[in-house]
Amino acid sequence: MKQVVLATRNAGKIAEFSRLLSEHAQDIQVLGLADFPDMPDVEESGTTLTENALLKSRAVAAFTQLPALADDSGLFVDALGGDPGVYSARWAGEHGNDRANTAKVLAQLQELAATTPDLDRSAAFRCAIALSFPAGHAQAGNDLVEMGEMPGQVIEAPRGDGGFGYDPIFIPAGLTLTSAEIDAHHKDEISHRGRAMRAIAPILVDLL
Repeated sequence: MKQVVLATRNAGKIAEFSRLLSEHAQDIQVLGLADFPDMPDVEESGTTLTENALLKSRAVAAFTQLPALADDSGLFVDALGGDPGVYSARWAGEHGNDRANTAKVLAQLQELAATTPDLDRSAAFRCAIALSFPAGHAQAGNDLVEMGEMPGQVIEAPRGDGGFGYDPIFIPAGLTLTSAEIDAHHKDEISHRGRAMRAIAPILVDLL
């Protein structure tokens, strides 16, 4: 079978992308970073989602010698000038501290709302998924990036126990539930990551 490496150790993400690919081809095996335990961490030093996704996909492709997919995502809040954006995972200073990151965004919006009662709380989750190929592959050097977006708004207090990150404070456009209150299947259908994955899946099949 053909193989592609998804730059994650999250088994759920690997299973999700495997299902997406199976809609287009049955002969592709999706591996994860757990299959390459010696793979070093990649510093996400880019200033955009695309730059960070490419840093990871290129590094994983070079290390594994297989085509590699990597994603980077963030929450972009209009009233905060697009912050936390590319720094979403470490907005409060500690990488991956969801509670602290969420609290900081809410505090910033609360401060703005004190002087702007009708504050625009619109925001969007955005995701970039990059595909890179190792040296020697027919597509080497032909990186591909697809984007996905889920617009919505930030509410004043967290709601829901599902999801992760900023999900409890974000209501997708057209819904009344937060991303932490909707079921995982529905979230996959409308999410920024799901949209980016569905965009890149058929292209990946043609390039492998």
